[in-house]
Amino acid sequence: MFDFLLMSLLALNTIALPTDAIQQRASVGINETELEDGPCRDVTFIWARASTETGNMGGSLGPLLCDDLKAYYEEDNVACQGVGGAYAADLISNTYPLGTSQGAIDEATRLFNLANTKCPETQVVAGGYSQGTAVMAASISALEATVQEQIAGVVLFRYTRNLQNLGRIPDFSTARTLIYCNEGDLVCDGTLNVTQAHYEYEQYIPAATEFLEQELL
Repeated sequence: MFDFLLMSLLALNTIALPTDAIQQRASVGINETELEDGPCRDVTFIWARASTETGNMGGSLGPLLCDDLKAYYEEDNVACQGVGGAYAADLISNTYPLGTSQGAIDEATRLFNLANTKCPETQVVAGGYSQGTAVMAASISALEATVQEQIAGVVLFRYTRNLQNLGRIPDFSTARTLIYCNEGDLVCDGTLNVTQAHYEYEQYIPAATEFLEQELL
């Protein structure tokens, strides 16, 4: 069984993902620490990247969402922050009971709490991609009520805990959650079987950005 899981995880690296092309369209780069290192802004966007992605934002969907939010609200009004630290975005953590490591969950929780204590007036939006969705789901579901209430909206792409969590983030508003799971993406069905459908999520960026913008009104 472990050998099968390992082969499935290795497939995450062997199916081509157009990261370079996406990075060319995402000007913010793959590391963002504007919550940790910058001033408080009207909107704070916290993102957890997919397995094997570099930096704390990754090189695919996270930077695109950050770019779109900054374009809509103006750059100085949005702080983008990736989940880094103990979140290594390694493959083996996908096999853990919560779909990621406890260290990764704790790091995301630290950032949500930081937004609440450092910038109590900011509106928080968040998102995750693949393993990053497991990070977000486990963290957000366990936040204190006052911290949860600050989160206006969450978008999850290829939600690896979709089946286990019944298509939602436990103990968090479904109205403030938007989940994208492609037909044929078996990871959304509670497995580690990877198909090409697992990578075809860039098309949802405009709608996901619009959802977050509507939740921020």
